[in-house]
Amino acid sequence: MTGCHVTDVATKNGAEDSPSTAETTTVLPAADWAPTETAPAAQWATPEPARRKRHLGLWIGIPAGLVVAGAVAASLVLIAPGTAVAGVPVGFLTPGAATDAIQSRLAETTVTLGDGGPTLSGADLGAAIDAEAAASTAFGERPMWNVTQWFGDGYEVPLTIDTDTAIAALRDAAPTMFTDPVGATIAFDGTAYAVTPAIPGEGIDVESIRGALEDAFASGESTVTVAAEPALIEAATTTEIAQGTAASLNAMLEKIGFYVGEERTVPVPAATAADWLTVEADETGAFSITADPAKIQTFVDTLKSQVDQAPANATVLVNSAGTVLRTAVEGQDGRTLGDTSGVAKDFADQLAGGDGVYALPVEVAPHTTTEIVRLLEVDLSQQRLYLKENDAVVESWPISSGLDVSPTYQGRYMVNWHVRSQTMTASNPDNPYWNYEVENVEWVMYFNGDQAFHGVYWHNNFGNKMSHGCVGMPNWRAQQIYNWAPNGVDVWIHA
Repeated sequence: MTGCHVTDVATKNGAEDSPSTAETTTVLPAADWAPTETAPAAQWATPEPARRKRHLGLWIGIPAGLVVAGAVAASLVLIAPGTAVAGVPVGFLTPGAATDAIQSRLAETTVTLGDGGPTLSGADLGAAIDAEAAASTAFGERPMWNVTQWFGDGYEVPLTIDTDTAIAALRDAAPTMFTDPVGATIAFDGTAYAVTPAIPGEGIDVESIRGALEDAFASGESTVTVAAEPALIEAATTTEIAQGTAASLNAMLEKIGFYVGEERTVPVPAATAADWLTVEADETGAFSITADPAKIQTFVDTLKSQVDQAPANATVLVNSAGTVLRTAVEGQDGRTLGDTSGVAKDFADQLAGGDGVYALPVEVAPHTTTEIVRLLEVDLSQQRLYLKENDAVVESWPISSGLDVSPTYQGRYMVNWHVRSQTMTASNPDNPYWNYEVENVEWVMYFNGDQAFHGVYWHNNFGNKMSHGCVGMPNWRAQQIYNWAPNGVDVWIHA
């Protein structure tokens, strides 16, 4: 039986990508069904290489994610597009960059004084806006991430000008438009400080310049031409400032001096004090006061003779109740001036502060006070008046008291009031004794109702009862006790 050839392909384990072309022929036993003709040999086609996997999604997704993340981050720190602050576009800027942009635009915005006139920048004029606050507000209200706030209305920001800087720049640019003001002055006129009023100068109206610059800046214009309007320039030292300072100085002059306690022991004459003082206005317009210690020292050198004094004892009149009725002799404490080595400088410092009351260093020796109890004593049995001080008789003379029909009442009283002169009258239609009118009764002192001490000019019978109840005496004696016994002095009438 004729045999047939079967071709098998053998591969190595793991050699998928490199198939073998070697043929292995195996001879099998003949089979009854095998064809009688020889079959052609079978060959294996060479396989195509396997395709590599492409990760396109990864390469495309990473950059796109980064772009999105960057946009989100930017939206958190930038101002919304379409936002303007004071006419300056600040969209897509951080608050810091927006601040710089606003300030830069302002500094570069210019003002021209009239056609063909000088030009000044905002920086020259001391122009300023609160750019940082404005930018922060814009970012806070219109962050880029909030699309509802895109392209909103612009923010208006007030513009200010430093007046001193602006005037200096305008004066340099247009000097012929300026005249200097004259400040008010203060001078001593011999009795007091007087004021010479200020005289205003003339220049360019700074407010009109500020307004024009603000309008130009807000509208986005880089320059604006404005007519230079004249305006008064007040002096730094105004008349009102000078008047207030002069009033304070004059008030100080009224009290200036060297004091012991509340007493102005050594007054300082106004002209002397004015010679010590220098009153000048500073650049702010305020007045400063300085005092010369050397000149003050000359005055201090005279103080000892005016301050030192020995004590002088006082004498006061009192009644039996201890009430002080009158000071008969004024007392004064003794005093000795202490160390004055620092007085001139200290007083100069005080005067510079507006204080003209200087308390002197003194050693005080207190005075004593003697009390005298005065008494008007009338002895009806003797018809005599006794003047007593501290129970001792100092003087005595005869008087005329009331008749028995109209007695002077006994008792202890006090002088109630004094009457220099009066007409004494009585009227009783049923009793002629009590019908009288006596004019020009002098030196009257009432002590018990209508009973009084007084002078008598219509008789000279003293030492005997003569009156309607009063205690009479010669006019000159009545005047003596009128002055000797103040109201409140004790009166004792007895027999």
